[in-house]
Amino acid sequence: MGHDIIRLSVDANMNIDLLISPWVLGILLIIFALIVILRSIRWRWQLVKVNVELGGVGHVELRPNLDDIQIAYRIWVELVTRKAAIPIDPEQDVIVEVYDSWYALFGKIRQLLADVPSQLIRKNNSTSQLVRIATDTLNQGLRPHLTRWQAHFRTWYAHRTDQLKMKSPQALQKEFPEFHEMIAEMLKVNKQLIQYASELQKIVHR
Repeated sequence: MGHDIIRLSVDANMNIDLLISPWVLGILLIIFALIVILRSIRWRWQLVKVNVELGGVGHVELRPNLDDIQIAYRIWVELVTRKAAIPIDPEQDVIVEVYDSWYALFGKIRQLLADVPSQLIRKNNSTSQLVRIATDTLNQGLRPHLTRWQAHFRTWYAHRTDQLKMKSPQALQKEFPEFHEMIAEMLKVNKQLIQYASELQKIVHR
């Protein structure tokens, strides 16, 4: 009796008594724990498909690890808390403030990428891809617009700040000779930044 692995008994009052050997119970607990761990690993490394329009990155498939999720989350936060992944309203937003936000975003993400340990990039293909995507969105997506328009507009605007005594910044900026062309390109980049943030969210909240 003392060597029973599992013993099931029912007394006269129909009470069920189930006895399981301690070592059998231990094995069952170990098996359960392994199942939980394996399911967690499988979930953590599942394939994520993203399509990033900004910078012409296009379709990318990666299996993000915990480091990748943290990187994606930090970039996502920078995007959604600035005037980047929030729709721009040309009638209400002040263009100088938008450019301030974009310029700060560029520097913040660049520093974030510089802080990624090189061994992670060399060891993990997913991390390498994520860093490449972020770099391309900056250099091929955001930088061209800032290079073409930011200094040009700021110089024009700075020479007319005395007019702000008589009109609002929103009204003044519309007098910029290339306002409509600049705004069209700005809205296009803004739309792509919003879409990029949405793709990052797939990695963070998959």
